Amino acid sequence: MKRAARRGLWAAGGLFGVLAMLIILIAIFDWNRLRPWVEEKASDALQRSVSIRGDLDVDWRWRSGWLPWPHISGRDIVVAHPEGFVGTGEHMARIDYLGLSINPLPLLKRHVEIPRLEVGESRIFLQRNSQEQNNWVYQRRKQAEYDGQRWTFDLQSVALRRVDLQVVDDMRKLDMTTRFDSRDTEDEGGYGMNWESSGTYNETEVGGKGKVGGLLSLRDGGTPFPMQGEVSFGETRIAVEGSMSAPKGLASVDVRLMLAGSSLADLNALFGLALPGTPHFETEGRLLGMLEGDEDRWRYEDFEGTVGDSDLRGTVEYRVGAERPLLVGELASDLLHFRDLGPLIGADTSRKDVPDRPKRDDDAERRTQPRGKVLPVARIGSETWDLMDADVRFKGKRIVQNENLPLDDIDAHVLLKDRVLSFEPLNFGVAGGTLSNTISIDGRGEVLQGEMVTEARGLKLKQLFPGAESMNASFGQLHGNARLKGSGDSIASLLGSSSGELSLALSRGTISRFLMEAAGLNVANVIFVKLFGDEQVMLECLVADFSVNDGLMTTRAFVLETEDAVVTMEGVISLKKETLDLEIKPQNKTLRIFTLRSPLYAKGSFKNPDVGVQPAPVAARAGAAIALGVVATPLAALVPLLNMGTGDDSECASVRGKKK
Repeated sequence: MKRAARRGLWAAGGLFGVLAMLIILIAIFDWNRLRPWVEEKASDALQRSVSIRGDLDVDWRWRSGWLPWPHISGRDIVVAHPEGFVGTGEHMARIDYLGLSINPLPLLKRHVEIPRLEVGESRIFLQRNSQEQNNWVYQRRKQAEYDGQRWTFDLQSVALRRVDLQVVDDMRKLDMTTRFDSRDTEDEGGYGMNWESSGTYNETEVGGKGKVGGLLSLRDGGTPFPMQGEVSFGETRIAVEGSMSAPKGLASVDVRLMLAGSSLADLNALFGLALPGTPHFETEGRLLGMLEGDEDRWRYEDFEGTVGDSDLRGTVEYRVGAERPLLVGELASDLLHFRDLGPLIGADTSRKDVPDRPKRDDDAERRTQPRGKVLPVARIGSETWDLMDADVRFKGKRIVQNENLPLDDIDAHVLLKDRVLSFEPLNFGVAGGTLSNTISIDGRGEVLQGEMVTEARGLKLKQLFPGAESMNASFGQLHGNARLKGSGDSIASLLGSSSGELSLALSRGTISRFLMEAAGLNVANVIFVKLFGDEQVMLECLVADFSVNDGLMTTRAFVLETEDAVVTMEGVISLKKETLDLEIKPQNKTLRIFTLRSPLYAKGSFKNPDVGVQPAPVAARAGAAIALGVVATPLAALVPLLNMGTGDDSECASVRGKKK
């Protein structure tokens, strides 16, 4: 027994001595000798050159159990770009410090368990160059390369200390740097890391800051990944607060989203949308995202906000997965101001009481409305129409142009399909009647092609011009039709090249100079005063019919009939040049004495029309009166001034009959 005990003691002592020697050798071993081997293995795994320029060290730390755990650390580690990549950055990554501990026992089962990975004072550079090459891509290896040597890994936590991630995209003109800094402990909201970003996107300053959950929180699908922050993109601000999760390999987002900026069009470059230019906007709602790989859906739910002075609410959904993304939704407004819709139709609705906004990159593309022009010349931008399709419905309870011309409501269905923008329909409730429109603008060619069909039914003039109510006037109803086709990149050019027809009918009522002034109809106002003076007269009817060819409106029929006169008109109106050349012929229906009523002319521009009396007929009548006054009795001088009247019962009725 004594001999066996001694042998056992000698064996135990020998084993202890070997372990002690091994520990001593490991403790004093210069691990930098293994740098070439580690660099080779790391380069093979990352498929790009990896070099360790600083010290490689291993120390032993007691955590749990009877074996110490190795803690491996490296200094000044440089990861190069992949072979053949041409980039602006010197390296893909430069890591000042990398440290990790490894549980030794699972290594026996070819499993690497890393409780914590620490990265400090590092800079990672990701770039897509102008040749559309990415420096972060890896070549997919065949499964056979791993057979017989497969290892499994379990990384349980990551701590980043002042780690900068710079992303450069030469195609999108993006240069953004984000600094990540892990917190020592998570707060009550589960936030474990702070972030702060700065840079430029499409030559616009971008910045933001916030906090997120631990870097590996998304690995556990049932654990929400909290996120909170605010980003500024030029004049646009985006704020989010909520969480993200990844159940069963999918990803879902549920956050409160606030958007604010100078124009909805500024969101196009950020999110790949095709939104129109608008005044300042601000919205807040719930953003739900279901990221399923081939079919991603983002739903902005029950949001409320403002666009200019108009309120806006609704739900929209952005679907990615088809040939082009699709935006669908339903929007509503209680009070919509026309000036906030101006950019949609190319109208200059700027307000002098609002300070000028800073200049935008697309200001060079904007056209200033010429001083002598009435039709909007602002360009209709169709460059973003190929970014997505759209199917959006909008209802507004009331739309206001100004105090004298309120529109009752609006109902619109906006469709964007394969670069064709259409409104099917675009309807307004106006003055107790309806104004129905179907509009289509085809942006597939080099020049926009537009088509418009409009019907006006039962517009009550007393409601259309409420300012005339003080005159106790009883107005009739207005009806009209228009069908036009044209081409161009603005409202002015579309109308200036249009062809089609336009007709208008006004039932019995009253008409006055005041009414013309309320409507802002300068030409009609001047003509009316020339014909009837500054008074209110009973209007039996008004019927107008125009043909339109290449922007030139030609009268096919025009009759305005009052209690005692019939007025006809002939001539042309140029929508292209914004000029008119009309001859107005008034005739009395009954015998009138002392009338010098003579044909009128209306010429000049829409902005500054020239309306006057044809001089030749007036001179002839005046000359005859003078001659008779000399050679005959004074009573004979009244004969040239007698207008015997037409004797027709209704000129409008005959025009309507011809139209039928």
